[in-house]
Amino acid sequence: MEIDRRDFLKTTGRAMTVGAATLAMGGRIFGANDRVRLAICGLRGRGNDHLKGFANVPGTEIAAMCDVDESVLNQRLGDAEKMGLARPKSYGDIRRLLEDKDIDAISIATPNHWHSLMAIWACQAGKDVYVEKPCSHNWFEGRQLVRAVKKYNRICQHGSQSRSNPGMIEAIKRVNDGTIGNTYLARALCYKWRPSIGHAQPEAVPAGINYDLWTGPAPMKPFTRNRFHYNWHWIWDTGNGDIGNQAIHEIDIARWGLGVRFPVQVSAMGGHFMFDDDQETPNTLNATFAFEEPQGKRKMMEIEVRHWITNHEAEIGTNAFGASGIPTAGLTKKPEDKQVLGPKEAKTNTIGNIFYGSNGYLAMDGYDAYKTWLTDQVEPGPSGKASGDHWANFIDCVRSRRAEDLHCPIEEGHISSTLVHLANTSYRLGRTLKFDPEREQIIGDEEATKMLHGTYRAPYVVPEEV
Repeated sequence: MEIDRRDFLKTTGRAMTVGAATLAMGGRIFGANDRVRLAICGLRGRGNDHLKGFANVPGTEIAAMCDVDESVLNQRLGDAEKMGLARPKSYGDIRRLLEDKDIDAISIATPNHWHSLMAIWACQAGKDVYVEKPCSHNWFEGRQLVRAVKKYNRICQHGSQSRSNPGMIEAIKRVNDGTIGNTYLARALCYKWRPSIGHAQPEAVPAGINYDLWTGPAPMKPFTRNRFHYNWHWIWDTGNGDIGNQAIHEIDIARWGLGVRFPVQVSAMGGHFMFDDDQETPNTLNATFAFEEPQGKRKMMEIEVRHWITNHEAEIGTNAFGASGIPTAGLTKKPEDKQVLGPKEAKTNTIGNIFYGSNGYLAMDGYDAYKTWLTDQVEPGPSGKASGDHWANFIDCVRSRRAEDLHCPIEEGHISSTLVHLANTSYRLGRTLKFDPEREQIIGDEEATKMLHGTYRAPYVVPEEV
């Protein structure tokens, strides 16, 4: 008997509970010549990177695209044709796309508040998932996504692409092989130039935009330009601030290098400085995480988010991390040859990580380069730089059905995303949080527990049972 996907993929967003029936319809066995038929969901910013990235992975067909903004959808369809790709199917509603039995997997590059729900629906519909960071808008839905991936036996990659870069893999090995001694502290740095977003007045929803569907699980608010394209990052209903935008990459790398999972204590402080605008999330935030390891050993992580003029620590952001690790900028034969940066060149970022050990420190610039300085004499040590392909790793695992080969499985993405949510919750409540890492629960703080769960607007509800 054939099971009609429409019978259980209800458009109300209720949990789909058909279990084995769902699995029977998804996860086809791939032959040597079969192509993975992928749909890209959310196409404007990062979604455009998904299009370019997956288009270059052999054995992948961009079979469909989905966006609630018709102008963006049409633009990307045209881009695909210019790239020489067959014209993908187009959808304005993710629920219609998930009814398409020709789609094997989806990639999600929507605003954060849609990530988990869309991914859970995809798992229930028998699709594999590549989901952008953070995988969740709050802790609860991330936990539910992990459960859905396991229940429906899906392949799910988190968009922490640094884990596919050989340069980062080598750097993490250096952190753990004694190169810098016993590592006890990691600092995740996110100093990214962010100008003011100003003020935007409510206005009519532009033609061609399904604003109800765009709002989805979030509370319905009047349309403004500062609640929509990209600036949704700075609104609590839809985004998580820069700690959940850029800094989550650095948090994931720091946690990876320290070899830790959930913290036992979190404390965050910051604010929205300099600007009078519509941004709700902090543009300056410092958070500290404490981890307890076996035998009572403790490790620390610090995350620093800053939005404006900054210095460059450990040469991060100075273009000094060449393939050989020897600085490629700022070095001159004669003092008079020293270059002076102009206003445009000076607006640089400091995005990376620093690991501190008993015998030195290791710095990572971005996602693929690292350098070390050793002993109390701060002597240059090993260095390296190399990039990889996170998209290809996902497609390889979709074909092989070997979830253990994913470079960033959803379980890892959920842990790193939870650190984001814990830091934001500590900041918003103005107090330190204690966390039970085994049960994934806040200890003794009902208000924080409620905030980590979030709320949903029907029918776009993350189910209590997946």
